Order: sequence, then structure tokens, then C-alpha cells
Amino acid sequence: MKVIVIEEFGSPGRMSLVERPEPVAGPGQVVVRTEAAGVGGVDAVIRRGTIGLATEPGMVPGSEVAGTVVALGDGVDPSWLGRRVWAFTGISGGYAELAVAGVADLTPLPDALSAIDAVALGSAATVAHFALAHGRLAPGESLLVRGGAGSIGIAAIELATRAGAGVVAATTSSAERGRRLREHGATHVLDRAGDGVGMPETVDVILDVVGGPDVPAFVDRLGPNGRYVLVGAIAGFPPPDFGQALLRSFRLSRSFAAFSLDSVPVDRRNRVREELLQAAARGELHAVVDDVLPLADAAEAHRRMDDGTVFGRIVLTP
Repeated sequence: MKVIVIEEFGSPGRMSLVERPEPVAGPGQVVVRTEAAGVGGVDAVIRRGTIGLATEPGMVPGSEVAGTVVALGDGVDPSWLGRRVWAFTGISGGYAELAVAGVADLTPLPDALSAIDAVALGSAATVAHFALAHGRLAPGESLLVRGGAGSIGIAAIELATRAGAGVVAATTSSAERGRRLREHGATHVLDRAGDGVGMPETVDVILDVVGGPDVPAFVDRLGPNGRYVLVGAIAGFPPPDFGQALLRSFRLSRSFAAFSLDSVPVDRRNRVREELLQAAARGELHAVVDDVLPLADAAEAHRRMDDGTVFGRIVLTP
């Protein structure tokens, strides 16, 4: 089968299309014939080599695929065979014609939802849902999404709007992106520094996909009892002393949390993901696909990720 491998961490140009033996499902696993693979921010961070995960050159990137189950390992219910599913493959294995996933990491796809839309939403919308819950966003409260044009950011804007948030602000890099974010429910559009017309000085919740050196400045945007939820670090980790921003405002009782979907029990996140995908099939939640590229063009997808020109998610198809 054809797969994409990272020959050397760093530049997208070190990714190559190669032939590998077809995988075999182990106990409790299935093999999925990939129809679509999502290109996520975590894939780019892993490829750059800037995140502390145990990876080695030669790995196959990609964490989520959608397609049809074509083989079962021992102990797997036979009813999975032939079903269309969204599948989490871990931190690797998704950029391939065939992918292996544990049966606990499968979500059935509604008939009305394409594989492309499934990988644009399956991980992103689920992360956004639980991150907003982690931040205890309540109806009428204000939210600032840092990194609004990515798939997690767009999903968070739509979900917060549906949940009755008051102000739903988002940072982005251009007026055109801001216009599109307003179409998805943003009430205020800010530049990357967090500046924008009519924006309240403080907010109740910040959901941050970006991270990096500007985290302390955004911590200072929290109001009393404000909650900051970091769900990504595409700009790198916050500076070591970022916690001083919290201590300087001790009397405001602000809080900061890192959030990973790994902390949510599998059955709970699978149930929510299935509900979100069903909502998308009904048109209540929108998959935003920037482009669909052949698997062989994975390096081009990553170049666009590095350039910051992607709105939503790029999807690869074998």
C-alpha cells in the first residue's frame, strides 16, 4: 500500500510517498480502507519535531481517517466489517491507503455524511466541545477563541453560538478570514494580537489553539473568575514564566488549564463525537474543508499549514 513517511523531522519537503506492506489487525483492532485522512495541527507539530512525543524518522503521520472497515482482529464484533467509520489511529498511521485502529476508537458515520466532512470534524469538533465544557462556558458568557480559522476554532465558534454564549470573539490574520468567521457565528473579529473594534476589555473564557510566547498577554484578557483553556501549541509552548500573569492578578481568581481529549473517558468522547457527526449530517454543524488533495501531496498540505493559509482543514484522499 502507499503511505506518507516523515524521513526527517523539520521541513515538509522531508515527507515522501512510499510503499509499505499492508497492515494486519491485532486483537481488538480493525483495518480501515481510507477514503479521507485529516491533516491536523498536531500532525504539523509532530512533523516539525517540536513536540515531546516518542517518534522516529520513518513514521507515518496522521491521527484520523474515515473509510470502510475491511478486516477485523481477534475479539472484534463481526458487525463492524463493511461499516463506514471515523477512526482515531493514535499519533501516527493515518496518511495511508489502509490504517489500523482500535475498535474502541471507531465512530460509525451517518449515511448522509461524507468521509471528507467526517475528518474535518471528527477530532476538531470533539476537542472543541470538551474544551468549552472544561472552561465551563455558560449561556450569556463571553468567549475568545485564539486561532479561530482552524478546524478546532471554527467548531468552537459554532458550538459556543449554539450554546447561547454572548460575545464570541476570534483572532485571525485577515479581514477575509474574519468575514468567514462571522458567517460561522463570531460576533467580534480580532487581529492576532487580540485587538478589534467594539471588543470588551475582558472575557470569561479563552480557548487557545495557538500557545506560544503571547500566552501571558492573553491571560491578562481574562475577567474576574475567567478561565483559560489551552488546547494546542502550534506556535510553541508558552514561556516558562507565563504563570506570573496569573499571580499578578491573584485577586481576580483567574485560572489556566491545559486540555487534551485523552483525559476524557473513551466511551464518553465516542458518544459525543457520534452526536456531533449526526448534527453535521443534519446541517446543524458545518465541516469547513480548505482543500482536498491526493495523498501524494501531503507535503504541500503541510507547507500551507506552516504558511498559515489554511481555513478549516485540508483533507488527503488516497
